[in-house]
Amino acid sequence: MEHTQALFSAWSKLDQHWRIPTTGIRMPPTPSYAFLRWVFSPLMRPLVNTRIRGIHYMPTKGPVILAANHLSHVDPIMVIASARRPVRYLAKDGHFRNAALRTLMRATGQIETKRDEGGDQALSNAADVLAAGSTLGIFPEGTRSKRVEAPFLLPGKTGVARLAASFPNANVVPMALLGTRDVMEPQVHKWPRLWRRITMNVGKSVTWLEWLGHPEGGAMKPADLDHLATQDDHEIRAALAKLYRKFTDQLMQSLTVLGAP
Repeated sequence: MEHTQALFSAWSKLDQHWRIPTTGIRMPPTPSYAFLRWVFSPLMRPLVNTRIRGIHYMPTKGPVILAANHLSHVDPIMVIASARRPVRYLAKDGHFRNAALRTLMRATGQIETKRDEGGDQALSNAADVLAAGSTLGIFPEGTRSKRVEAPFLLPGKTGVARLAASFPNANVVPMALLGTRDVMEPQVHKWPRLWRRITMNVGKSVTWLEWLGHPEGGAMKPADLDHLATQDDHEIRAALAKLYRKFTDQLMQSLTVLGAP
Protein backbone atom coordinates (compact mmCIF):
# COMPACT_ATOMS: atom_id res chain seq x y z
CA MET A 1 0.00 0.00 0.00
CA GLU A 2 2.79 2.44 0.87
CA HIS A 3 4.53 1.65 -2.41
CA THR A 4 1.31 2.33 -4.35
CA GLN A 5 0.80 5.64 -2.57
CA ALA A 6 4.42 6.61 -3.24
CA LEU A 7 4.00 5.71 -6.91
CA PHE A 8 0.80 7.75 -7.17
CA SER A 9 2.48 10.72 -5.47
CA ALA A 10 5.42 10.56 -7.86
CA TRP A 11 3.14 10.19 -10.88
CA SER A 12 1.07 13.18 -9.75
CA LYS A 13 4.16 15.40 -9.93
CA LEU A 14 4.02 14.96 -13.70
CA ASP A 15 0.34 15.81 -14.02
CA GLN A 16 0.88 18.88 -16.17
CA HIS A 17 2.26 16.54 -18.83
CA TRP A 18 -0.38 13.79 -18.74
CA ARG A 19 -3.61 15.25 -17.42
CA ILE A 20 -6.42 15.47 -19.97
CA PRO A 21 -8.69 18.40 -19.14
CA THR A 22 -12.42 17.78 -18.98
CA THR A 23 -14.87 20.01 -20.81
CA GLY A 24 -16.64 20.91 -17.58
CA ILE A 25 -19.93 19.67 -19.00
CA ARG A 26 -21.81 17.32 -16.68
CA MET A 27 -22.83 13.93 -17.97
CA PRO A 28 -26.50 14.01 -19.04
CA PRO A 29 -28.79 11.71 -17.03
CA THR A 30 -30.01 8.53 -18.71
CA PRO A 31 -33.39 7.77 -17.12
CA SER A 32 -34.42 5.75 -20.17
CA TYR A 33 -31.39 3.46 -20.00
CA ALA A 34 -32.66 1.17 -17.24
CA PHE A 35 -36.09 1.05 -18.86
CA LEU A 36 -34.65 0.04 -22.23
CA ARG A 37 -32.58 -2.72 -20.61
CA TRP A 38 -35.59 -3.92 -18.61
CA VAL A 39 -37.83 -4.04 -21.71
CA PHE A 40 -35.50 -5.08 -24.51
CA SER A 41 -33.05 -7.41 -22.77
CA PRO A 42 -35.63 -10.12 -22.04
CA LEU A 43 -36.96 -9.77 -25.59
CA MET A 44 -33.58 -9.94 -27.30
CA ARG A 45 -31.94 -12.61 -25.13
CA PRO A 46 -33.76 -15.55 -26.79
CA LEU A 47 -33.09 -14.11 -30.25
CA VAL A 48 -29.39 -13.32 -30.03
CA ASN A 49 -26.91 -16.19 -30.05
CA THR A 50 -24.41 -14.73 -27.58
CA ARG A 51 -21.91 -16.27 -25.18
CA ILE A 52 -20.10 -14.10 -22.62
CA ARG A 53 -17.08 -15.31 -20.69
CA GLY A 54 -15.41 -13.45 -17.82
CA ILE A 55 -18.27 -11.05 -17.08
CA HIS A 56 -17.18 -11.10 -13.42
CA TYR A 57 -14.09 -9.15 -14.43
CA MET A 58 -16.25 -6.13 -15.28
CA PRO A 59 -16.33 -3.72 -12.29
CA THR A 60 -19.75 -2.53 -11.19
CA LYS A 61 -18.62 0.82 -9.78
CA GLY A 62 -15.96 3.48 -10.25
CA PRO A 63 -14.47 4.79 -13.52
CA VAL A 64 -14.00 2.02 -16.08
CA ILE A 65 -12.67 1.83 -19.63
CA LEU A 66 -14.05 -1.07 -21.69
CA ALA A 67 -11.56 -1.63 -24.53
CA ALA A 68 -12.69 -3.92 -27.35
CA ASN A 69 -11.73 -4.80 -30.90
CA HIS A 70 -13.93 -3.39 -33.66
CA LEU A 71 -15.21 -5.38 -36.65
CA SER A 72 -18.87 -4.44 -37.10
CA HIS A 73 -21.54 -1.83 -36.45
CA VAL A 74 -23.04 -4.13 -33.81
CA ASP A 75 -19.88 -4.04 -31.64
CA PRO A 76 -20.86 -1.10 -29.41
CA ILE A 77 -24.39 -2.49 -29.09
CA MET A 78 -23.02 -5.80 -27.85
CA VAL A 79 -20.71 -4.13 -25.33
CA ILE A 80 -23.52 -1.92 -24.02
CA ALA A 81 -25.91 -4.88 -23.80
CA SER A 82 -23.42 -7.07 -21.95
CA ALA A 83 -22.23 -4.54 -19.38
CA ARG A 84 -23.82 -4.48 -15.95
CA ARG A 85 -23.90 -0.67 -15.95
CA PRO A 86 -24.45 2.16 -18.48
CA VAL A 87 -21.67 2.46 -21.06
CA ARG A 88 -21.00 5.70 -22.90
CA TYR A 89 -19.30 5.83 -26.29
CA LEU A 90 -18.05 8.80 -28.25
CA ALA A 91 -20.19 8.83 -31.39
CA LYS A 92 -19.62 10.89 -34.50
CA ASP A 93 -22.14 13.65 -35.13
CA GLY A 94 -23.52 11.83 -38.18
CA HIS A 95 -25.26 9.38 -35.86
CA PHE A 96 -27.28 12.24 -34.38
CA ARG A 97 -28.75 13.57 -37.63
CA ASN A 98 -31.52 11.00 -37.88
CA ALA A 99 -34.27 11.78 -35.35
CA ALA A 100 -34.94 8.17 -34.30
CA LEU A 101 -31.27 7.30 -33.98
CA ARG A 102 -30.57 10.57 -32.18
CA THR A 103 -33.27 9.76 -29.62
CA LEU A 104 -31.78 6.31 -29.01
CA MET A 105 -28.24 7.65 -28.73
CA ARG A 106 -29.21 10.27 -26.18
CA ALA A 107 -31.44 7.88 -24.22
CA THR A 108 -28.48 5.56 -23.73
CA GLY A 109 -26.05 8.38 -22.88
CA GLN A 110 -23.87 8.30 -25.99
CA ILE A 111 -21.78 11.43 -26.56
CA GLU A 112 -21.88 13.41 -29.78
CA THR A 113 -18.46 14.41 -31.08
CA LYS A 114 -17.57 16.54 -34.07
CA ARG A 115 -14.68 15.40 -36.20
CA ASP A 116 -13.65 18.96 -37.05
CA GLU A 117 -12.95 19.66 -33.35
CA GLY A 118 -9.93 17.33 -33.35
CA GLY A 119 -8.64 14.50 -31.19
CA ASP A 120 -7.94 16.57 -28.09
CA GLN A 121 -11.58 17.58 -27.83
CA ALA A 122 -12.65 13.95 -28.17
CA LEU A 123 -10.28 12.99 -25.35
CA SER A 124 -11.76 15.72 -23.18
CA ASN A 125 -15.25 14.38 -23.90
CA ALA A 126 -14.03 10.94 -22.86
CA ALA A 127 -12.43 12.41 -19.74
CA ASP A 128 -15.85 13.80 -18.75
CA VAL A 129 -17.15 10.22 -18.55
CA LEU A 130 -14.32 8.96 -16.36
CA ALA A 131 -14.35 12.06 -14.15
CA ALA A 132 -18.00 11.29 -13.42
CA GLY A 133 -17.05 7.78 -12.28
CA SER A 134 -18.85 6.25 -15.26
CA THR A 135 -18.01 3.60 -17.85
CA LEU A 136 -16.39 4.56 -21.13
CA GLY A 137 -16.50 2.25 -24.12
CA ILE A 138 -13.58 2.61 -26.49
CA PHE A 139 -12.12 0.87 -29.53
CA PRO A 140 -8.33 1.23 -29.17
CA GLU A 141 -7.85 0.69 -32.91
CA GLY A 142 -9.53 4.07 -33.41
CA THR A 143 -11.71 2.81 -36.26
CA ARG A 144 -13.44 -0.31 -37.49
CA SER A 145 -11.05 -2.81 -39.06
CA LYS A 146 -11.60 -3.11 -42.81
CA ARG A 147 -9.15 -5.96 -43.29
CA VAL A 148 -10.65 -8.83 -45.28
CA GLU A 149 -8.28 -11.52 -43.97
CA ALA A 150 -7.09 -12.43 -40.49
CA PRO A 151 -5.52 -11.01 -38.45
CA PHE A 152 -8.20 -8.32 -38.45
CA LEU A 153 -6.93 -6.53 -35.33
CA LEU A 154 -5.28 -3.21 -36.16
CA PRO A 155 -2.45 -1.60 -34.16
CA GLY A 156 -3.85 0.31 -31.21
CA LYS A 157 -3.74 4.08 -30.94
CA THR A 158 -2.40 5.54 -27.70
CA GLY A 159 -5.53 7.53 -26.81
CA VAL A 160 -6.65 4.71 -24.53
CA ALA A 161 -3.31 4.85 -22.69
CA ARG A 162 -3.52 8.62 -22.31
CA LEU A 163 -6.98 8.30 -20.78
CA ALA A 164 -5.83 5.53 -18.44
CA ALA A 165 -2.82 7.62 -17.40
CA SER A 166 -5.01 10.65 -16.75
CA PHE A 167 -7.26 8.53 -14.52
CA PRO A 168 -4.65 6.22 -13.02
CA ASN A 169 -7.10 4.40 -10.74
CA ALA A 170 -9.66 3.68 -13.46
CA ASN A 171 -9.98 0.01 -14.40
CA VAL A 172 -9.14 -0.81 -18.03
CA VAL A 173 -10.97 -3.97 -19.11
CA PRO A 174 -9.98 -5.76 -22.35
CA MET A 175 -12.87 -7.33 -24.28
CA ALA A 176 -12.48 -9.56 -27.33
CA LEU A 177 -15.49 -9.69 -29.67
CA LEU A 178 -15.71 -12.71 -31.95
CA GLY A 179 -18.28 -13.28 -34.68
CA THR A 180 -19.75 -9.79 -34.89
CA ARG A 181 -18.72 -9.38 -38.52
CA ASP A 182 -20.53 -12.62 -39.35
CA VAL A 183 -23.64 -11.18 -37.73
CA MET A 184 -23.47 -7.92 -39.65
CA GLU A 185 -20.68 -7.16 -42.07
CA PRO A 186 -20.61 -3.50 -43.15
CA GLN A 187 -21.61 -2.89 -46.78
CA VAL A 188 -22.66 -6.55 -47.03
CA HIS A 189 -25.51 -7.24 -44.61
CA LYS A 190 -28.38 -4.77 -44.43
CA TRP A 191 -29.86 -6.49 -41.37
CA PRO A 192 -28.12 -8.38 -38.57
CA ARG A 193 -28.14 -12.17 -38.83
CA LEU A 194 -29.04 -12.80 -35.20
CA TRP A 195 -28.70 -16.57 -35.41
CA ARG A 196 -24.94 -16.27 -35.87
CA ARG A 197 -22.88 -16.86 -32.73
CA ILE A 198 -21.21 -13.90 -31.01
CA THR A 199 -18.66 -14.65 -28.32
CA MET A 200 -17.45 -11.99 -25.90
CA ASN A 201 -14.36 -12.75 -23.82
CA VAL A 202 -13.77 -10.32 -20.96
CA GLY A 203 -10.29 -10.16 -19.47
CA LYS A 204 -8.96 -9.14 -16.09
CA SER A 205 -8.84 -5.38 -15.56
CA VAL A 206 -5.77 -3.33 -14.77
CA THR A 207 -5.33 0.28 -13.69
CA TRP A 208 -2.62 2.52 -15.07
CA LEU A 209 -1.07 2.73 -11.61
CA GLU A 210 -0.92 -1.07 -11.29
CA TRP A 211 0.58 -1.36 -14.76
CA LEU A 212 3.03 1.50 -14.25
CA GLY A 213 4.75 -0.18 -11.30
CA HIS A 214 4.57 -3.77 -12.55
CA PRO A 215 7.93 -5.27 -13.65
CA GLU A 216 6.34 -6.53 -16.87
CA GLY A 217 4.40 -3.31 -17.43
CA GLY A 218 5.81 0.17 -17.07
CA ALA A 219 8.47 -1.08 -14.63
CA MET A 220 8.64 2.36 -13.04
CA LYS A 221 9.55 3.04 -9.42
CA PRO A 222 8.71 6.22 -7.50
CA ALA A 223 12.38 7.24 -7.72
CA ASP A 224 12.28 6.82 -11.52
CA LEU A 225 9.29 9.15 -11.77
CA ASP A 226 10.86 11.65 -9.39
CA HIS A 227 13.94 11.74 -11.58
CA LEU A 228 11.85 12.06 -14.74
CA ALA A 229 10.08 15.10 -13.23
CA THR A 230 13.44 16.92 -13.13
CA GLN A 231 14.04 16.51 -16.87
CA ASP A 232 13.31 18.93 -19.70
CA ASP A 233 9.81 19.00 -21.12
CA HIS A 234 10.74 17.25 -24.37
CA GLU A 235 12.45 14.43 -22.46
CA ILE A 236 9.38 13.98 -20.28
CA ARG A 237 7.08 13.92 -23.30
CA ALA A 238 9.32 11.34 -25.01
CA ALA A 239 9.37 9.12 -21.92
CA LEU A 240 5.59 9.33 -21.53
CA ALA A 241 5.10 8.56 -25.22
CA LYS A 242 7.09 5.34 -24.76
CA LEU A 243 4.95 4.36 -21.77
CA TYR A 244 1.73 5.09 -23.71
CA ARG A 245 2.95 2.98 -26.62
CA LYS A 246 3.94 0.07 -24.40
CA PHE A 247 0.64 0.12 -22.48
CA THR A 248 -1.32 0.19 -25.74
CA ASP A 249 0.68 -2.61 -27.34
CA GLN A 250 0.24 -4.79 -24.28
CA LEU A 251 -3.49 -4.05 -24.23
CA MET A 252 -3.77 -5.10 -27.86
CA GLN A 253 -1.82 -8.24 -27.05
CA SER A 254 -4.35 -8.96 -24.29
CA LEU A 255 -7.14 -8.71 -26.88
CA THR A 256 -5.27 -11.20 -29.06
CA VAL A 257 -4.83 -13.61 -26.16
CA LEU A 258 -8.56 -13.31 -25.43
CA GLY A 259 -9.24 -14.42 -28.98
CA ALA A 260 -9.78 -11.20 -30.96
CA PRO A 261 -9.45 -12.32 -34.59
